[in-house]
Amino acid sequence: MKIPRRAARVPRQGRSIILLIAAFKLAKGLLVLAAGLGVLSLLRHDAAGTAAHWVSLIRVDPNNRYIHRFVAGLLGISRRRLEEIGVGTFFYAAVFLTEGTGLALGKRWGEYFTLIVTGSFIPLEVYETIHRFRLAKLAVVAVNVAVVAYLVARIRQRREIEPLSQ
Repeated sequence: MKIPRRAARVPRQGRSIILLIAAFKLAKGLLVLAAGLGVLSLLRHDAAGTAAHWVSLIRVDPNNRYIHRFVAGLLGISRRRLEEIGVGTFFYAAVFLTEGTGLALGKRWGEYFTLIVTGSFIPLEVYETIHRFRLAKLAVVAVNVAVVAYLVARIRQRREIEPLSQ
């Protein structure tokens, strides 16, 4: 005798939370993509000159010590290092955009992918937060822990409702 499969599904109230996480991941992906494009533009032009141009556009005090550190840092970066940074930013952008797309489309693989990727970075983020404490870093860790906890609960709930084998 075959046991009928339950028609019950994971509650829909969680869909808005998934869409919020998807929007967060897509926004991060677009920001990192923009940073990667910025790095590529530095490869085509004089990095210090480009930085000075942006400082004048934003109307920041050019004598500001933080601006001096930023420009000095750009002068110290080799072309090879800029290329490495560019490749890294495009890789991270692709990961974030994949996470966000999978979640936005309601794909189960998107939930698993986001859980694995986000969860894998938490130990590194905690380490960074402990050694170089900033409130922003603590907020990022808290958001990522909340995302992982929510996805774990959602996946467990789905497994209870829709067992893999019957």
